[in-house]
Amino acid sequence: MSSQAFTGGHKASHQELPPEFQDQEESIKITGFWMFIVTDVLIFASLFATYAVFVNRIASGPTPAQVFQLNTALIETLILLTSSFTIGIAIWAMRQNRQRMVTWWLVLTVLLGMAFVSIELTEFAGDVAAGWGWHTSAFLSAFFLLVAAHGTHVTMGIIWAVALLFQLRRRGLTTVTRRKLYTFSLYWHFLDIMWVFIFTVVYLGGRLI
Repeated sequence: MSSQAFTGGHKASHQELPPEFQDQEESIKITGFWMFIVTDVLIFASLFATYAVFVNRIASGPTPAQVFQLNTALIETLILLTSSFTIGIAIWAMRQNRQRMVTWWLVLTVLLGMAFVSIELTEFAGDVAAGWGWHTSAFLSAFFLLVAAHGTHVTMGIIWAVALLFQLRRRGLTTVTRRKLYTFSLYWHFLDIMWVFIFTVVYLGGRLI
């Protein structure tokens, strides 16, 4: 009797888990992805440290206040924070087994990511056209390295999301695609958090120098 009660209780608690955690093998893969995020945190920490060391090394180039366009950075921030909301809705829809809704919200996340990257590339092109390239000063080298590293991560996330859209269309919401969607959401939220730090440290901080 007690054994049956224990088994039934265990089964019930298992069913209470989100679907992406109900398969043990896929759950382990999610834990492994957290380890990847930790290593990425260390990479960005080193890039932030490099920027902090070189932010005042402007040589004959412009100061941070001259380079940074706060309005553009605010628009980029709004876009990424909105994309964090849209991928959150996609995960909610996934847990409700609403594949069509998942697809549309994931597409919207991709479009927002593309808008962010486009604005960032336009910003970089404007800086280079003004003669403020990465080779102009140590400050600009550190700035381009940090912000471009984040932009590259966003671009990789867009490619990942597009691949997920194809897998969803072909396979539907399976144990594997649910796990992949969830790990993508972790990655995307991580990029949003990193951008908040970039916006605060680089753009807002640069206006005070």
